[in-house]
Order: sequence, then structure tokens, then C-alpha cells
Amino acid sequence: MASQTEAAPDARVPVTVLIGYLGAGKTTLLNRILTEKQGAAYAVIVNEFGELGIDDRLVKRRVNAEEDIFEMNNGCICCTVRADLSRILNKLLAPGMKHLDGVIVETTGLADPAPVAQTFFVDEVLKERARLDALVTVVDAKHVLDRLAEEKPEGVENEAVEQVAFADRILLNKTDLVDEAHLCKVEAKLRSLNKLAPLVRCERGKGFALDFVLGVKAFSLEKVLEMEPDFLDEDGEHQHDDTITSVGLRATTPLDMVSVNGWLTELLASRGQDIFRMKGILHIQGQDDKFVFQGVHEQIDFGPAQTKWQPGETRVSKIVFIGRNLDRTFLTEKINECVVPGATE
Repeated sequence: MASQTEAAPDARVPVTVLIGYLGAGKTTLLNRILTEKQGAAYAVIVNEFGELGIDDRLVKRRVNAEEDIFEMNNGCICCTVRADLSRILNKLLAPGMKHLDGVIVETTGLADPAPVAQTFFVDEVLKERARLDALVTVVDAKHVLDRLAEEKPEGVENEAVEQVAFADRILLNKTDLVDEAHLCKVEAKLRSLNKLAPLVRCERGKGFALDFVLGVKAFSLEKVLEMEPDFLDEDGEHQHDDTITSVGLRATTPLDMVSVNGWLTELLASRGQDIFRMKGILHIQGQDDKFVFQGVHEQIDFGPAQTKWQPGETRVSKIVFIGRNLDRTFLTEKINECVVPGATE
């Protein structure tokens, strides 16, 4: 017979927050979850730093999918569009809405996790409907040491450090890009920032069971308050590094594949260290396939998407760059040079 003092089951909807610096592999992990959890009903909230939405189009749409995907663009979830997170979650979880097994939030790579987590404790209505299950930090094994060592202007926090320090689970991703000695060095640095969070190595978001990150009930308010006593203080303001900006480009006429390849290769060779993330969906001349590219510093993946342009769908190329001291005019001129001469929309 159960004890009369035994706590009732928590009926609130669990929310998993995927965090990690630009290009760490959050969208890849999200796609894996949605592919492998076919029988579960998830809502997905994708936050992007730039003015053009790309990530929601990189999230796989399953056949007869049960998940809803919501975008929050042109601002960081930890500050300028934070109120949108409360609004969307309260709408999704309002009485009478469809049953959800969980919500997954993919933050922008520049998000400070503390204000995001705070949302679940300062919104009185949301607090009754949702529980923060875990902050899952995805780490890019190749570039994380540089990001963690980066010196920021006075008053500006290093988001990469905060993302590791606040993590409930750490996924050391892209381990295939570095050797064992480098991995050991990375793990030692991560452990110096967060001694408690379980850590696993992985490649392309694979190599571990999903129950390592889902339904783990790992977030502890008490632990966070020990680390940051003013965690629940809503007056605190997160400051981003003003030298890091986003540039979004659009092209309504088809692009020449050779010209695009040449431009991106040249750009990464000359400015790779300053380009933290770039991604795009391209309309290539003579191709019915959508083309997708994603890059982190000097690395880039480019190829056909899993979906074609649909009949009646407007074929528009969209590219987003996130980096330091980006020149919008220069980048706009370069994409215009890739447009096929004489081509029509």
C-alpha cells in the first residue's frame, strides 16, 4: 500500500532545452529525436538569431508528423524574444489543446541558458503546465576550446562557458574530427566548468540512447541557485557581444552552382575564423532539388536536401551568416554575382 505522503505523479509536460554554441549540432540531434521517436507527440520551438528563418526548414518533417514546429526569429531566446517563449508554451499547453508527450526547444547558439531556464519559474501560469526536464548542451569537440577561451568585452558573458556550466547533460559531439589527446583535453576543460553533468561522446548526434537526454528529470533549481543565487531575479539583463552579428541574404533568381561553390570556398579561406556559423537553402539553376549547406568556420557541408521544390512553391535562396564584423554590403554583392545571368524567377 502506497504511503499517504507519497507525491502525486507530475502531470506537467516535460520540456527539453537544446543548447550549444553555433554549429555544435543541435539541429542534427533534434532531427534524430523526431525520426526515432515516431510514436511520440512533440512540439518543437526553434529560435534563430538572424532575421531569416533557416533552421525550421532544416528540421525534418516526418510523414504524418505529430510535431508542431514554431519559429522565433530575429532575436535571442534569452533576451529580446524571451517573452515569445512563454507565449508559445502557454498557448501549446493551454487546457483543451492536443496532448503532448513533450516540448523540445532548440535555442540559438548565442543563448545564455540561465534566462531561458528562468522562464519556467517566473511565469506563474507556465509553472503549472510545464516542467523543465533538462538543459542539454551539445559541444563541438573541434572548436569548443577556442570558444571557451575567448575574451569578451567588460560586462559581456561568454555564452559558451555558461552553456557548459548550466548543462544537465553534455554531448561531446563531432569527436571524429579530432584525436584522442584533443578529446581528453576538451573533457578536462568541460569537467573544470561542470563536474556533475553526465557526459558522452558522439558523432553527428549519435552513439548514445535518447533516454540519456529525454525524460531524465535532471534540472535542479536548488543546484542552480547554489551556482547563481540571483537566478530568479528578473531584473538581470544579458548582454551579447556587439561585434557578433547576423546577416541574412535572399535571392529570388536561380544561382549558378559553380559560382556559389567558388564564393563560399573563397570566403571560408579568407574569413573562416570570423564566421562562426553559416547555413542556407539554395535554388540552383536547372535543379529540382533544394540544395542545403551548413558551415562552421572552415568546414562546410553542401548537397541536395531530402526534399524537392514543390509545384507552386516559390523558389527562393536564403542564406544566413553569423560571425564577427560581417560586412552586409560585401556579402550581398557576392551572392548577386552568383545569380545566373538572364535567369528569371
